Amino acid sequence: MSSAASLSKIKSIRSKLKADGKKVVFTNGVFDLIHAGHIDYLTKARKLGDILIVGLNSDESVRRIKGDRRPILMQEERAFILSNLKPVDYVVFFEEDTPAKLISEIIPDILVKGADWSVEKIVGRDVVEKNGGQVMNIEFVNDQSTSRIIELIVKRYSK
Repeated sequence: MSSAASLSKIKSIRSKLKADGKKVVFTNGVFDLIHAGHIDYLTKARKLGDILIVGLNSDESVRRIKGDRRPILMQEERAFILSNLKPVDYVVFFEEDTPAKLISEIIPDILVKGADWSVEKIVGRDVVEKNGGQVMNIEFVNDQSTSRIIELIVKRYSK
């Protein structure tokens, strides 16, 4: 079911895109229980360049950073959903807690995170800027989060 590409395939694609003068945008996250905030964010990220690559935390990575109850959806399903969203061109998994290694392999032209991250604290910023790229954050239009959705579900159904 997964529609994630291997790192070697992403690197090959990235090389061709660079040769063609295309701007590659990269973002990353867990993307568990896709909601309107995710769609808005990914749409805005895609508009910053020609291609959007999403680094997706593996299940083990999610458990380490979010706890044993996450992810709700396994990585193969999350990758399938993401890769079928209009703004997303490619999805690639990463096993580490941060995408630092992945970013240093891909070296995107534009690296983005949500506005809850200050640009100075965005992982991979040093690599991207050293290679002439831009690092920025994107404002959220709503205050939605997967954690908030889970809390709402638990609250509504635990009565």
